[in-house]
Amino acid sequence: MPLASPFASVRRLAGLVAALVLGWSAAADASTLATVKQRGSLTCGVSQGLPGFSDRDASGAWSGFDVDFCRAVAAAVLGDPAKVTYVPLSASERFDALKAGRIDLLSRNSTWTLEREAVLGLLFAGITFHDGQGFMVLRRPAITSALELDGVPVCVQEGTTSAGNVADFFRANSMRLTLRTLPTAAEALRALEAGQCDVLTTDQSGLFAERLKLAKPGEAVILPDVISKEPLGPVVRNDDLAWFNAVKWVNYALVNAEELGISTATVEDALRSTKPDVRRFVGAEGDLGAKLGLDNAFAIRAVRAVGNYAEVYERNVGAGSRLAIPRGLNQLWSMGGILYAPPLR
Repeated sequence: MPLASPFASVRRLAGLVAALVLGWSAAADASTLATVKQRGSLTCGVSQGLPGFSDRDASGAWSGFDVDFCRAVAAAVLGDPAKVTYVPLSASERFDALKAGRIDLLSRNSTWTLEREAVLGLLFAGITFHDGQGFMVLRRPAITSALELDGVPVCVQEGTTSAGNVADFFRANSMRLTLRTLPTAAEALRALEAGQCDVLTTDQSGLFAERLKLAKPGEAVILPDVISKEPLGPVVRNDDLAWFNAVKWVNYALVNAEELGISTATVEDALRSTKPDVRRFVGAEGDLGAKLGLDNAFAIRAVRAVGNYAEVYERNVGAGSRLAIPRGLNQLWSMGGILYAPPLR
């Protein structure tokens, strides 16, 4: 009997290691989705209270744009939009909570940046809101442009991209920056009201929301200047591709639903449609959901729960809300905006 080559043993060992690694990776990829299904609820990180995005009423019920995304994911994965546990998080603790596994998903007006993915080990599951940083001015009615803020005290929340953006803007325009950094959004707003600063800077959507909390909202002016790109979106850990794909495609489903004319009012019509793209969306054709580890009706369940993108936007932050933020960039690409989603096929 011929002696086995020593290289054969090495190859067998390498094969065994590779199989173990692949098996471990597959298990890791499926872990969050499996955990959420087994637990029967989604743990979703949200803000500590931002009107229009994630806020609680007197009874403790959550509502808002980001909250609706959590509900859409719960509907798609678990079949019930109510099966969500909301965890309010500050800007400085949100990513640590996600990395530590305290939450399954972060849906908290967070900006997609290279550093947050490359350094923090996170993945943004697309963009749900195209935003940009701006300025809200109090007590200085003569100021009409951000270029007139030279030396004016500015308040900002720590742990956000806003502090770096405002420093870059003032430096690029040879302006003196007097910056006051506060731990939370609530403290930054209180500092503005108390006169510790005359300007608050954050994402424009946040400025519309924070203005509503002022004792006299009509005295605050949001300047027209936008000094940055702030693509906001849901965030997951980067070691779980199956979960990342499931969350990402729920995001894209809401946008595709608007394009296809599928809304809460037309769900039943969609289920009876003979159009191939609509039939794929509702799960009547193909097995798109199964490829994500979900069932094939995941997308239509999300829409039935919260509506399509337009419904979510208008109800929470658009013309039908207290914030009344124009859709602008968040209009569909076919309607003059830049909102775009890959097709479900």
